Amino acid sequence: MLKKLYQWTLDKAAHDKAPHWLAAISFIESSFFPIPPDVMLAPMCLARPDRAFRYALICTIASVLGALLGYAIGFFLFEQLGRFILDLYGLSEKFDAFSAEFNAQGWIIVLLAGFTPLPFKVITIAAGATAMPLYVLIGAAIIARSARFFVVAALLWKFGPPMKAWIDKNFALATTTVGILFIGGFVALRFLL
Repeated sequence: MLKKLYQWTLDKAAHDKAPHWLAAISFIESSFFPIPPDVMLAPMCLARPDRAFRYALICTIASVLGALLGYAIGFFLFEQLGRFILDLYGLSEKFDAFSAEFNAQGWIIVLLAGFTPLPFKVITIAAGATAMPLYVLIGAAIIARSARFFVVAALLWKFGPPMKAWIDKNFALATTTVGILFIGGFVALRFLL
């Protein structure tokens, strides 16, 4: 099923309303959809490098707005819908232990999940379920999601198809490494200041 969903998402990149689909996928991926918007972002940036940064902006805005839906699911509908979504990802059993510590380091978790292949929807739902201050979620989501999408767009704009092949092969490793370095910088600043 995931393979079909992946192909369906990829097909939307060639649609005449691709920017609208990109916004929709970015929005729902932040709260429940399993396929990341990068699946559409990469081919769209390759097809129209002159619009790469516009596409990254669309992903960022829609993703942050989608994070608000994830937050609302966690805050208002956790037992009715949030647990079901966590069950789909096999995380419901671990959630209770995770949620106890979530808000203490939540902004770091949001930054890391927003930039890396970690399921961002799980984090946005957790933010709502644990009543994380909304400004923390929004701020961290803006930083992480814009960094993720603009880095992908910039690399594809500059290096084209060879970069897409490299990203496809090493996406998880690359984004996790950069995300750890990114978060490490914030942690280092916190201890230095």
